[in-house]
Amino acid sequence: MKFGRLTKAVLSLLVIMLFAGFFPGNDDIYFRISRNMELLGKVLKEITFTYVDDVNPDEFMRAGIKGMLGSLDPYTIFVDETRKDDIDLITNGKYGGIGISIGVRGDDVTVVEVLDGYSAQKQGLRIGDILIEAAGQSISVDNIDKISALVKGEPGTEVHLRILRNDRKDTLDFNLIREEIVIRNLTYYGFYPEKSNNVYLKLSNFSRSASEELRKALKELKAEREIKSIILDLRNNPGGLLDVAVDICDKFLAKNQLIVTTRGRSPDDDKHYYSIQEPMIGEARLVVLINEGSASASEIVAGAFQDHDRGVILGTKSFGKGLVQTITPLSYNTSLKITTARYYTPSGRSIQKIDYSKKNKVIAKVDSVISTPFQTDNQRIVYSAGGITPDSVVVFEVQGGLTRYLLAQAFFFKFADHFYYQNPAFDYKTLNNEKLFSDFKNYLAGHEFNYRSEGEKSIDMLIKDAEKKQFDKQLIADLNKVKEHYSKIENSEFEIFKDEILRELRSELAARYLGPENKIKEQLPFDKQFQAALDILTDKFAYDKLLNIY
Repeated sequence: MKFGRLTKAVLSLLVIMLFAGFFPGNDDIYFRISRNMELLGKVLKEITFTYVDDVNPDEFMRAGIKGMLGSLDPYTIFVDETRKDDIDLITNGKYGGIGISIGVRGDDVTVVEVLDGYSAQKQGLRIGDILIEAAGQSISVDNIDKISALVKGEPGTEVHLRILRNDRKDTLDFNLIREEIVIRNLTYYGFYPEKSNNVYLKLSNFSRSASEELRKALKELKAEREIKSIILDLRNNPGGLLDVAVDICDKFLAKNQLIVTTRGRSPDDDKHYYSIQEPMIGEARLVVLINEGSASASEIVAGAFQDHDRGVILGTKSFGKGLVQTITPLSYNTSLKITTARYYTPSGRSIQKIDYSKKNKVIAKVDSVISTPFQTDNQRIVYSAGGITPDSVVVFEVQGGLTRYLLAQAFFFKFADHFYYQNPAFDYKTLNNEKLFSDFKNYLAGHEFNYRSEGEKSIDMLIKDAEKKQFDKQLIADLNKVKEHYSKIENSEFEIFKDEILRELRSELAARYLGPENKIKEQLPFDKQFQAALDILTDKFAYDKLLNIY
C-alpha cells in the first residue's frame, strides 16, 4: 500500500498544529480547526493501520470529504481528477469528446443528439443509435454514469464505440477521434412566425460563450429586418456563469441599471453588477419563458427583467436557486465548488427556495428564507423566496396519461427510428398527420404496448380486494362491467390526445430529417406557453397592463 499522500497529509497537520499555538482559546476559529484536523488525522491513521480489512486511504479520506460537504448545501461539492472535463464544461463551455449526447430510452443507452461538425456527425453516428460498448467496456443502463469518462478525453485521442442500429439489425463499430467540443448555448434563434418581426431565442445554458452567441444572433437578425418583439426561452435552462447572465441582461436593459447583487459572508464581499452599455435591443417588447427547470443564472436574468419591468415573465415558477458558487482549484487536479454568496435581484429579493440551515448544526448562522413583498420599478408587487413567480402563469405539460406512458416507454423515439430506417429519403415537408397517426398505431400493435391507466389499475385493485374478501358475486360482476366499459373509454384516448401525440411524433421525426434546431421549431405551434407569449406581444393593452405601464 502506498502512503505518499498520507505522509504529506500528516506533515501538513503537524504544521497546522505548530501554528495553532499562536491562536489559543476554545472560541478561536484557528484553534478549533487545528484541533479537529488533529482528530481527523488520528482517525485516518488508526483506521488505515488497524481496521480488520485493508482500507484504501485515498478513498477513505475522500469519503470523509464528501461526508463533510454533504452537511452543507448540495451545490458545494468536491470535484475529483476524473471530472476535470466537467469543470472545463462549467467554466468554458468546452470539453474533449466526440460530439454526442446520450440518454436512456426504454432499456437502452441511446444517442439522443449528434452535434453538427464534430467527429460523431462526420463519421455517421445518428440519433437513435444504441450504445453497447465504449473504449472496450460493455455499456448498459446500470453503468451509464461511467460513459462520460469513457467517451470524453484529450482532443486528438481515439475512442472505439460499438452500436446497434435499425431496430437492432445492424451492429456497427466506430473509431472516433476526440475533438474540443464547444457547447452551443443558443440552440435556436430566428424570426417566428417566419414573416413576422418577432424573434424567438432558445437559450439552453450560460457557459462562457453564451453572451457572444446572443450578440451575434441579434446582430444578424437586426440586419435582416426590424425586431419589434422577442420571446426569450429560458425553460429548463439550469444556469451557469454569473458574469454571463449579467452580460446577457446588458443586451436588453438601459445603461447603468442594477442587474444583481451578491452578498457573501462579510459585508466587504458584497458586489453590485450594473448594465454598462447601451442595450442592443432597447425598445422591442419582451416575454421571458420560465418553468421549474429554470435555475440560477436563468433566475438572475428573469429577476432583473421583472424588477425593471423590462418584459413579461410567463410560464410557471422557477426552481429557486439563489446561491452563488466559486470553483477553487486544489492539488492533484481536483477542485472544490463552494457556495460563497447569495444573489439578490434589483429590488433586493432573494429567490432561494430551500433553507439548508434548518435543523443543521454545522451552519451556525444564515439569512432566513422568508417570503417578503418587494416592488418593481413600476410599483408591481413581487415576492422573495421560492423562485421567480411569473407575471402570467401558463401551465404547459403533457395532459394525457397515454401520452406520458408512450414518452416513458420511449415509443415516440423508437418509432421515429423505425420510420427513418424504413424511409431514409423521405421528404419531411410531405408528412401527413393522418397517415403518421395510423402508422404509429400499427407500430404499437406489433410491439409490447401494454398501457393501463391509473383508473384501470384502481378498478383491478377493487376487484382483487372484493374477490379476496369474498364479497357478493354480483358486486364483483358489476365491477368487471365497469372495467370493461372503462377500457372502451380508454381506447378513445388516442383520439382525445391525438394532437399532443402528433406533436411528439413530428418533433422526433424532425430531429432525424431536419436536425435538432428544426425539432425545436416544429414544437412551437403546439407549445401553449409560446403561443400565449405571442398573444401578449401582439396585444399592446395586455402587455402594458401586465407591466403596469400607463
